[in-house]
Amino acid sequence: MNHSNAVKLIVATILSGCASHPVEQAAEIAIQPVDKPAAKSIIQPINPYPGTYAVEPNFQNYFASTLTGTYANSFAVRNFIQHMVSQHGFSETYLNGLFSRANRLESVIRLESPAPYTGPSKPSVGSWTRYRNKFLTEAHINNGVAFWRNNADAVERASTTYHVDPEYIVAIIGVETYFGKNIGKTCIFDALTTLAFDTHRRAKFFTSELENFLLMTREQGYEPRQPVGSWAGAMGLGQFMPSSYRRLAVDFDNNGRCDIWQADDAIGSVAHYFSRSGWQLNNPVAKPTRPAKDSSVIELSTYSGSEYWRVHPNFKVIKKYNNSNKYAMAVHQLAQAIKQRYY
Repeated sequence: MNHSNAVKLIVATILSGCASHPVEQAAEIAIQPVDKPAAKSIIQPINPYPGTYAVEPNFQNYFASTLTGTYANSFAVRNFIQHMVSQHGFSETYLNGLFSRANRLESVIRLESPAPYTGPSKPSVGSWTRYRNKFLTEAHINNGVAFWRNNADAVERASTTYHVDPEYIVAIIGVETYFGKNIGKTCIFDALTTLAFDTHRRAKFFTSELENFLLMTREQGYEPRQPVGSWAGAMGLGQFMPSSYRRLAVDFDNNGRCDIWQADDAIGSVAHYFSRSGWQLNNPVAKPTRPAKDSSVIELSTYSGSEYWRVHPNFKVIKKYNNSNKYAMAVHQLAQAIKQRYY
């Protein structure tokens, strides 16, 4: 396909906020169902035919015979470009033009490489209470009920298709992006380029994610500087990294594109992620118990003492999304609170 005839890029409406810091509303919202608006994504394709591309991508405005800009003298970027050319058939002039426009994001460098903490040791007492209070709020529960009601068909279909309890599909999206209200506003290309070539702790991981991101944009026909998300490169309502997107994102509304910035595809993709990770429908996640020297019992610190929970395989599935006991417990408890109020 000749991409010079591709549609003009539509400027995306960028949602404010950071995906890693959900916004909490002061007052409760009404939870009565409303008419579901037409599906709308913040990402618009420059290539209206996903899956079709020339050997040399011809996206508008990205042509340069040499690498210029911030990374003009970066040996690592030049090597990466050659890798993408030799391994994946990208055009060198296209990638020269694209990386000539890359921005080094100092805020991303600070977040990935914070200065070492030199103050007094932080007390661990109450760490679970503090974490829980970020997500188990009236606003989160009410917004979760509203999100479920407004997307009931997709949620129920995803649950049936992938054999995942519906409340956990909803809760993941709630914890990750406050039900799509906080997807993040950072240019994914700039973030991953910065993380791959200007940080060291996880540079190899982020270089791989940048590779997957460029493949993703080519496969889906996305203008590569348009997708936005978290500072670490996570995207959409479910905050998928590019490698997870390419493995697990699904076109759940059957429109020819895996658009995880849109509710139906995000819901289907989260359910698919859970299914591929081993979720067991209608099985327990965690139950209160007493202290035990057992690997299936976890301890969580509250201000009034420790809580002990016996966790089951589904709890470990949630941790594959984020390897934290507090994260998985927040998802579990938010799911149960939303379910109780939904029915």
